[in-house]
Amino acid sequence: MWKRIFKDSAPSEAKAISENPLYQDIDRERLPVHTAIIMDGNGRWAEGRGLLRTAGHTAGVDALKQILKVAIDLELPALTVYAFSTENWKRPHSEVDFLMRLFVDYLSKEIDEMDEDNVRLRFLGRIDELSPALKDLARTAVERMADNTGVRFNVAMNYGGQDEILRATREIARRAQAGELSPENVDGQLLESCLDTAGLPPVDFVIRTSGDMRLSNYLLWQAAYAEFWFTDTNWPDFTPACFIEALKDFGKRKRRFGGLKNI
Repeated sequence: MWKRIFKDSAPSEAKAISENPLYQDIDRERLPVHTAIIMDGNGRWAEGRGLLRTAGHTAGVDALKQILKVAIDLELPALTVYAFSTENWKRPHSEVDFLMRLFVDYLSKEIDEMDEDNVRLRFLGRIDELSPALKDLARTAVERMADNTGVRFNVAMNYGGQDEILRATREIARRAQAGELSPENVDGQLLESCLDTAGLPPVDFVIRTSGDMRLSNYLLWQAAYAEFWFTDTNWPDFTPACFIEALKDFGKRKRRFGGLKNI
């Protein structure tokens, strides 16, 4: 279901991609189906240059646009990025306010281009708790791109993996209490249907920038069998070439899922 068929690309587009030196030696049959990125290091990038942390967040948005373009070019089925966690509210109010305005600005500017690129946008997390302007714009963008068939671009906003599982568990408990299901019917498939990522394939590749080697409460259920790729590069310096390097490394991995046969 989730395997891409590259031969279906328009001839002109396929030729343009094949002639791009950035994509040389890419094995398109061994690309991840669902890539998740922890975009870390914006603040460190700015502080290392004597700039305000907000400058790092602005640069990080520019980096995200470039990485999404690569995903579009390579027809990656799903790309999920960690934009704002449930823990990020602990940051200074001035920084949080800036981020909210930055997200609104980014989405306002990019919505047309993403729609033209056939991107299907989705938000994960407690969207209702975001600023009214961001919440309304997010809903408008999602509705506008709902019928698109390209990259499924998911933005984790006010998101926490533990919170997501708790919300799903409460929903299952509510259904059981209402007599809609019995405990015997509760399985992994049911839980997945109650997660923010319902309908998406499992995460098979997690990329984290800026040196830290942890999940940070990100897609805990979905990434159970994911491959990981860590880099010391701060997110604003994570270029398309860096992304391609990570994708090539994924293509060399032997994935056994607890067994012995390479899948």
